[in-house]
Amino acid sequence: MKSLKLISSAIAMLICFVTMAQERTISGIISDKEKQPLPGVTILNQTSKASTQTDFDGKYNIQAKTGDLLVFSFIGFETQRQKVQNSNTMNIILKEYNQTLSEVVVVGYGSSDAEYSNRSYERAERKKAKVAMTVQSNAIYAPSPAIVVHGNAPIAPKNEPIYIIDGVPAKANQMSKINPNDIKDLKVLKDVDATSIYGTKGANGVVVIATKNELYKNLSEKELDKKLNILPIPTEPTQEDYDTFVENAFESPKTAPLSTFSIDVDNASYTNIRRFLNNGQQVPKDAVRVEEMVNFFKYTYPQPKNEHPFSINTEVSDSPWNSNNKILKIGLQGKNIPTNDLPASNLVFLIDVSGSMGDMNKLPLLKQSLKILVNELRPKDKVAIVVYAGAAGLVLPPTSGDEKKTIVDALDNLQSGGSTAGGAGIELAYKIATENFIKSGNNRVILATDGDFNVGSSSNTDMEKLIEEKRKTGVFLTCLGYGMGNYKDSKMEILADKGNGNYAYIDNIQEANRFLGKEFKGSMFAIAKDVKIQIEFNPKQVQAYRLIGYENRKLRPEDFKNDAIDAGELGSNHTVTALYEIIPAGVKSNYLAEQPDALKYTQTETNSNNYSNELATVKFRYKKPDGEKSIEMVQVIENKSIALEKASDDMKFSSAVAWFGLKLRESKLISDKSSDGIVKLAKQGNSNDGEGYKAEFIRLVETSKQYN
Repeated sequence: MKSLKLISSAIAMLICFVTMAQERTISGIISDKEKQPLPGVTILNQTSKASTQTDFDGKYNIQAKTGDLLVFSFIGFETQRQKVQNSNTMNIILKEYNQTLSEVVVVGYGSSDAEYSNRSYERAERKKAKVAMTVQSNAIYAPSPAIVVHGNAPIAPKNEPIYIIDGVPAKANQMSKINPNDIKDLKVLKDVDATSIYGTKGANGVVVIATKNELYKNLSEKELDKKLNILPIPTEPTQEDYDTFVENAFESPKTAPLSTFSIDVDNASYTNIRRFLNNGQQVPKDAVRVEEMVNFFKYTYPQPKNEHPFSINTEVSDSPWNSNNKILKIGLQGKNIPTNDLPASNLVFLIDVSGSMGDMNKLPLLKQSLKILVNELRPKDKVAIVVYAGAAGLVLPPTSGDEKKTIVDALDNLQSGGSTAGGAGIELAYKIATENFIKSGNNRVILATDGDFNVGSSSNTDMEKLIEEKRKTGVFLTCLGYGMGNYKDSKMEILADKGNGNYAYIDNIQEANRFLGKEFKGSMFAIAKDVKIQIEFNPKQVQAYRLIGYENRKLRPEDFKNDAIDAGELGSNHTVTALYEIIPAGVKSNYLAEQPDALKYTQTETNSNNYSNELATVKFRYKKPDGEKSIEMVQVIENKSIALEKASDDMKFSSAVAWFGLKLRESKLISDKSSDGIVKLAKQGNSNDGEGYKAEFIRLVETSKQYN
């Protein structure tokens, strides 16, 4: 017995040693006490000496082992030190630095130093032709695209100061990429001091940086971008492809008594919109799918308590954009299945290695993304890798999840080049998946591409037919989109919609870590498929209704009970939210269509029951992941509305997100298009935001004001 205990202890110590020795990706968000993200924070792994900085959203990503010490430093805030534990996520809230700082007062051709307190700094700023620049002894702030030269208001990009790096004119995004450790001297010129040297162009101030050894001297703008690893951003995404669609209109329950649609767990539209806004670009109208914006965020719905795989939750409140209307929220919460109880996975990575994938935000980001997924695999899982360019080929046969180095090495060896035989790649990937099919397992093809198919089955119709045929194999599909400029969103949507799948747009490594790491179970393990919703509104209470978003997920009423009709899947612990806007009975509205005269031969109201306490009846149908026959659930929605200020945080935040989406789509069905109103409502509903995604949304809305 004693020897068994010694052996167990030795094994435990060995496991602990192996865990501590294994380097992995640690990521998180750095914010202040107001939950606002902090860009430019320096993160140093004091053990390995590796370092990085947070991006514009306060996100970072660094390699570390259990036990390593990470140091977080940022100007104006206290330096924090945290040891790496078992979690791969480390979110930090920095405290403001209240001690005496050093002031650099720039006076045109020279500068002087002075000790000052925070209060004396306010006085110093009021002195004409001077500017205060606070610097901490061990860090310098690398500015984000919105710079504060003095005062509290950020300067919009069109009113930016001039940036000079080693004598070279630069942009804010270039300045923000400079390693603080490379900076020898930093000065800020203002008013007369700026214009006396740089003329009227310096009217908004001048930020002058000198680096050690003049690293960027005499470089052109393109050379500076290349040296700072900044990707070129197209002015307008003219080669990107989005399907056009018409926004859902209001319908009368008397003429259209049933509203039927498939759930949509995709959130690619939101991350794509985020990419446009962060790049200072106008968001294409058809890139906005409101339901995908709403479903990017997680809501606090309760876990199911019966035999069904999801709970149903409803709430009715006021419409924030049309004051006389109501919003009905329907929320589904998928059952959270413990990782150890999840079925074995048979995954096939289908990777586009064509010439169009050569950019840093395509194949290089793709490979790093899939490594995050590989890290989640268990020994009972297996992965194969199929690639396609001018032709398709198998580069890694099905390999156990515990052979992570073999899988990672295969990813690292991939290079881009050639044309794009997307159809041939799909054929081969599904062939490998079906040959290694695991009964009652998680069988899935994971397609990673920019969607630019240009050889073989290239038309959308051909793609649709091909993927519908492959869906019959029982293999699910996940589409991961990458890149910009020539991104083909329309093809990715078709593949995911028709292939029993889901779709995500990966705009950075943090998004990859969210979708493929933190939300691995929900993204990769379906607990229900072909989930459909059908709602019947009570015409006694509802004059008109409209489904917000889901335009490409609408079904015919007769499709609801037709098990041959495909619909969306729901993953482990996934949430799905749908919003309806309602014009109550008796309310005058400019959005109502002309109503037809009463019918002579057909009565639209045959039921004499009043149902005054019922707003609607909602039905759900779903199949088990390996099932063929659907199961139905029914729930009555009470005719009870609560004021928006007393509504749940989930109602407030989801409504704010939908509101912003409708504004981006230039909806003709909203009367209030105030960004300030959206921000106010989102802030009221911002709770349970440990990872900072909701705070990021608020920042994006505020940023969008500059481009509207």
